[in-house]
Amino acid sequence: MNNLLNIKTPAQSEANALRSDYGLENHGLTNLNIVYWNLPTEALYEEITFRGEGKITHLGPVVVTSGKHTARAPNDKFIVREATTENHIWWGEYNRPYASEKFDELYSRLQGFVQGRDLFVQDCYVGADPEFRMPVRVITEYAWHSLLSRNMFLLPKSTEEYRQHVPQFTVLCVPSFKAFQPIDGTRTDTFITINFEQKLCIIGVSAYGGEIKKSIFTVMNFLMPLEGVMPMHCSANVGNEGDVALFFGLSGTGKTTLSADPKRKLIGDDEHGWSDRGIFNFEGGCYAKVIKLSPSAEPQIYACTQRFGTVLENVIYDPVTRLIDLDDDEITKNTRASYPLDYIENAVQEKMAGHPKNIIFLTCDASGVLPPIARLTPNQALYQFISGYTAKVGGTEVGLGEEPEITFSTCFGAPFMVHYPSHYADLLRRKIERYGVNCWLLNTGWVGGPYGVGKRISIGYTRTILNAALTGSLLGKEFTTDPIFGFEIPLSCEGVPSEMLDPLSSWPSREKYMSKYRQLAARFIDNFKKFASDCPPEVVEAGPVLS
Repeated sequence: MNNLLNIKTPAQSEANALRSDYGLENHGLTNLNIVYWNLPTEALYEEITFRGEGKITHLGPVVVTSGKHTARAPNDKFIVREATTENHIWWGEYNRPYASEKFDELYSRLQGFVQGRDLFVQDCYVGADPEFRMPVRVITEYAWHSLLSRNMFLLPKSTEEYRQHVPQFTVLCVPSFKAFQPIDGTRTDTFITINFEQKLCIIGVSAYGGEIKKSIFTVMNFLMPLEGVMPMHCSANVGNEGDVALFFGLSGTGKTTLSADPKRKLIGDDEHGWSDRGIFNFEGGCYAKVIKLSPSAEPQIYACTQRFGTVLENVIYDPVTRLIDLDDDEITKNTRASYPLDYIENAVQEKMAGHPKNIIFLTCDASGVLPPIARLTPNQALYQFISGYTAKVGGTEVGLGEEPEITFSTCFGAPFMVHYPSHYADLLRRKIERYGVNCWLLNTGWVGGPYGVGKRISIGYTRTILNAALTGSLLGKEFTTDPIFGFEIPLSCEGVPSEMLDPLSSWPSREKYMSKYRQLAARFIDNFKKFASDCPPEVVEAGPVLS
């Protein structure tokens, strides 16, 4: 809101109570109207409703809309090319180079644009392990972005800690500011531009909350490997025996749902680091996809959609009863809920645990040919990690339609990977070998035929199979070797029909199944060609074989 009339807002009197000594003038932001520093949830609620940014719904969550963008805009993401970092960066489709002088011009205009306007600041941290924790600052035009940032990141504990906070990286999100393509060299008027030298990310036009979250994740993906830490697009939980499990996967594959298990403690749902000390969450909250969320199948996440403090992004609600409708995809299929991790009853308070016993690579196979679960050798695990096969589902990126789109997303998170894939794979290989981790490929996609013909594997069967893997009972079963991919498939799993474990048996025709399976294998092989020269031969050879 551009408060031209200088109307006093609900939290204006407390705007500077938690101000850092490291002011916004250090970012070149001057002549501002009111800066709201580190407002707590309750004050942000008042500002959100006062400014018309959102509505309070039944039991307290606030519903907001993100406007033009209801998903990430990866084609509008840029990284400034400059001498200190350019040799480390995997330039190409996901890391588009942007000239330093163009960034300076764009930022200069943005600095002028925010003069006379209100801004919100959240000073926080990313990285639960104190050894690798980084202070960050999120400066936003909207109060609801400030609340989302407060939910998603780790917070200082005292007034003094806020006062002394000096960010090592800053995100400035101003959705009402547009780039001008002929001058700025952007693809559209939208931009998400990261400058590692200036330790700054600027975002314009897009109000989608995931851009703030994933910009910080991109930064961690660059910085952590330089310290020997493996950054991972994964969720993590831990059993009663201290057995940690990691779940790699893109949005829509079950990463959040499967890690929120009442029988296990949640470390985090999306972003983690793996150091020599163990696993640690990068974040302090969750950003869960909630379209058609089931209170019976996903009770923990569902309960968070009914709590004060949760931000519901692009969720439909009844303006009279204020009841939300999680089944309604009128705005987007990519509806989201942002809430603190401690809203999950059995979350690990420290957001840290030991080294993993199991790694699960989640794939949503829209071809309907992969088995529900397969055991991987370390080399097969690296092949699957680099490949990152899945189907993008339901609008998690701009341009996705109704049907799943088969994709290979390197490291199960290509848009956020900054170094070359082989660099992340080498880090992962060393850790898998050092700690003797069991690796699995878990398919949460279709059986009995491709999308539109077969049916999606029920979450009940998926959980049963997963639990058998995590408890170790599946390791004692008899396995058969897949003739094309070479991984091992269990012949039985208690509580799961045998035909479910053998996808061929559920297809109407062996010929159609094998034709589709060979097509998928060919796509794996073709995709991996661009990585083969940087990978050890044993990893290349761990892929599918077509005779």
